[in-house]
Amino acid sequence: MRVISGIRKGHKLKTPKNKKIRPTADNIKESLFNILGPIEDNSVILDLFGGTGAIGIEFLSRGANKCYFVDVSQQSISIIEENLIYTKLMDKATILKTHGVKAIEYFSNENIVFDYIYLDPPYKEHKLLYSVLESIEKGSILNKDGTIIIEHTNNLTLEEVYRFKKIDYRRYGNKSISFYKYNFK
Repeated sequence: MRVISGIRKGHKLKTPKNKKIRPTADNIKESLFNILGPIEDNSVILDLFGGTGAIGIEFLSRGANKCYFVDVSQQSISIIEENLIYTKLMDKATILKTHGVKAIEYFSNENIVFDYIYLDPPYKEHKLLYSVLESIEKGSILNKDGTIIIEHTNNLTLEEVYRFKKIDYRRYGNKSISFYKYNFK
């Protein structure tokens, strides 16, 4: 696993030795950023269920201003920290060890709003995904032009969720990525 593009292109990232953490494959990551296009240099990112931090680090390498990494696992938090130190991007990062919904409540209370929210929850935890999406809507932490990106298994069909409208969907083997924006109808 490596940083694909930007100022830290080619840096290899630490990955876990066990299978509890599923890093996003480089081909999916590359496709994701090709779909998103250039990242604005003032962008603020949320990498919820951060795992190794690879997605947030890729955003930072491509020019994002700030990324908040959230995970409940101490192993993930340690790997994210090591990867940020190695890529010299720690100054643009904030790491929180907490549950997703609690993190969203914190961001809402602090009036922190995101341009991109990347969600890669444990694949079998569909209720968790829906509670996180509901919290994002209620907490108003997504910029009005922001994008939510969800990595999930193909067997989870996501259409419009709460006030979010699906704008794109891509399939990669047994994984999929769905893209959402606010639906202002």
